Amino acid sequence: MPIALTNAQIRFLRGQAHDLKAMLQVGGKGITDALVAEVDGALEHHELIKIKVAASDRELRDAMIADLAERSDAALVQRIGNVAVLYRPAKDKRQIVLPRT
Repeated sequence: MPIALTNAQIRFLRGQAHDLKAMLQVGGKGITDALVAEVDGALEHHELIKIKVAASDRELRDAMIADLAERSDAALVQRIGNVAVLYRPAKDKRQIVLPRT
């Protein structure tokens, strides 16, 4: 189940993600189990990641991003063009402390 974020938390995470580079890229094969496993590992290690989605159609790109966020139990923080920012707190060692309100 994805995490519900408040508007203040989303603003905070967008600020944290501003300087990040895209870690993963979704290519022509779409969303595979291997890609979901890579996203899970990256989220567990970094908690906040950027992903590039190479799809020319906007609806397809949005559907791929939503599917990837759902399959990795992450919250979609932001989507600008073909870049999406995903957040999921680490199970073992949290690095990002979200504001309460």
